[in-house]
Amino acid sequence: MTNSLRALGIDLLSAQFIADPYPFYDRLRSAQPILYDAEWNLWFFSAYEDIAALLRDRRLGRDLDGAAKPDPRTPFGWLHAHSLMEKEPPDHTRLRGLVNKAFTPARVEALRPLIERTAHRLLDEVVQRGEMDLLADFAEPLPVLVIADLLGVPQEVRPRLRPWSNRIVAMYELSPSPEDAHCANRAVTEFAACLRGLAAERKLQPQDDLISALVAAEEQGSRLSEDELIATCILLLNAGHEATVNAIANGMLALFHHPDQYALLRRSPHLLKSAVEEMLRYDSPLQLFRRWVREDMEYKGNGLRKGGQVALLYAAGNRDPARFPDPHRFDITRSDNPHLTFGMGIHYCVGAPLARLEMQVAVQALLERLPNLRLAQEAVEYRPGYVIRGLKALPVLF
Repeated sequence: MTNSLRALGIDLLSAQFIADPYPFYDRLRSAQPILYDAEWNLWFFSAYEDIAALLRDRRLGRDLDGAAKPDPRTPFGWLHAHSLMEKEPPDHTRLRGLVNKAFTPARVEALRPLIERTAHRLLDEVVQRGEMDLLADFAEPLPVLVIADLLGVPQEVRPRLRPWSNRIVAMYELSPSPEDAHCANRAVTEFAACLRGLAAERKLQPQDDLISALVAAEEQGSRLSEDELIATCILLLNAGHEATVNAIANGMLALFHHPDQYALLRRSPHLLKSAVEEMLRYDSPLQLFRRWVREDMEYKGNGLRKGGQVALLYAAGNRDPARFPDPHRFDITRSDNPHLTFGMGIHYCVGAPLARLEMQVAVQALLERLPNLRLAQEAVEYRPGYVIRGLKALPVLF
């Protein structure tokens, strides 16, 4: 038994780990699937069974009175304090109910024509070039344009959405820097000011967009406060596109690296939905999620104390051979695929249906429009940072 990742030769921030964390996850899961690391002050869980159980365990949560949190006097701290993602019942139940009223399955499905038009318009812009950066030219703008349309963000603001989101989500890495905090605070300030203006307009003149729906949503006589409304919209932008951008790029890279599966999907487009689920399992855009220990508890003989934190390694669980046969095989026909990528329990990703729809439309459009789509170069480079797994670029030819 060891008490550190380093003793197992695992450095979460090393270039080698970020390039390919999966052999390290295998090592960790085999040696010690439940490990407390004093350097990180975290309990790391890498087995599927444990992660799935703890995601549903109400003794763990995203909020805890007295726990160290971002300073609420800072813009990012304000966002954290009002975010649905950081709440526990009863606040979480109320906010989730209000968001679900506005973010209905019917509203998501109604976006399909918009997503299809957006995907094909983006491909129209590059199809004559014979090459593109699949990340910058397609995977990034598609979800941003969709969530902007869903929220009702004006055209002139849309170019700022992706930079704002990048700067905010950097704060969810394991060790954000002071510069990260400065950039995140500025992004929250600018984005919140923009949304406050839009919310005020929608109260006076509602439109057919999500901001109007959130303004109007009511649950047992309760409505979103202005701060909750703004924080929810920022969360929907960040969660509503950040993971999808990387899931599309990571998933297409997996297809390129497995030409047999790529060819199979071309021949059998009915496999699109299972292919998307396998993309989400195989190389998760969110590698880890943290929870507070909300009360002293025992789990498999390990004493977890109130105020501690657990790190649930989604990506490790998604490659656990105890749950997924031949887990390192990319298999688009995999039918039993309850991956962890969107979480489980009460914090299950509210945007999961939209992410799935966007991925399905994106992959289908690429297959239909660019039949000779292939990597321009074998070497790819991942963005620095560990929690959010994404490429710097994905050059392709067609």
